[in-house]
Amino acid sequence: MTSADTPLSASSAPRFAILVAGGSGTRMGADRPKQFLSLAGEPVLLHTLRRFTDPALGVQQCVLVLPPDQFETWQQLCAEYAITLLHTVVAGGATRWASVRNGLASLNSPEGVVAVHDGVRPLTPASVIEATYLAAQTHGAAIAAVVPKDSVRGLNQQGSYALDRSRLRLVQTPQCFEIGLLRRAYQLPELPTFTDDASVVEDLHPIHLVAGDYRNLKITTPEDLLLAEAILAHTLG
Repeated sequence: MTSADTPLSASSAPRFAILVAGGSGTRMGADRPKQFLSLAGEPVLLHTLRRFTDPALGVQQCVLVLPPDQFETWQQLCAEYAITLLHTVVAGGATRWASVRNGLASLNSPEGVVAVHDGVRPLTPASVIEATYLAAQTHGAAIAAVVPKDSVRGLNQQGSYALDRSRLRLVQTPQCFEIGLLRRAYQLPELPTFTDDASVVEDLHPIHLVAGDYRNLKITTPEDLLLAEAILAHTLG
């Protein structure tokens, strides 16, 4: 993987980003939503926002989707940490699907590539973001993913069975799409099988895989936060 600090050229297609941050922090056992927890002295969500507002990526509009009852907290954090990174805040829905749809509705451009990203993935290397944008411009739909490190087993009525992990991928974000394709996908009814944006789109269009990064972790448990702190300390050190 290339360094997150490597300068990257902007694509010719307009770029947009939707950062979805609707977590409650329940699994963190925290007193606040996980996107607002402190990571290296700053809110997790600020780290994520900074990745996508890096001028080298050329993102024209960055939309942050939050539950309405978290707007005030985010405004307070913006004041406390002097956050001036340009972004639009949009109210989320009852599900992640509804939240992404709301974020998508706030984009007015008829063309371009839009990235959908978890607000609590704050360490995504710029090289992964760039590669996913470029792959979506070429293929229409592209997502970051990594090979499982551990052995994997499936479950059945008899117990379990081994799976070939070389044929499996762990899905990450960003997930990037031609904006018209994503809009068409989100006009379809929501299904319980939708776990991410790729699952929303795949009935309309093939999904291209881009090499992700094991550092691109999703802050879900206290252990994730500790690991993110260690990664940042190593990167900054």
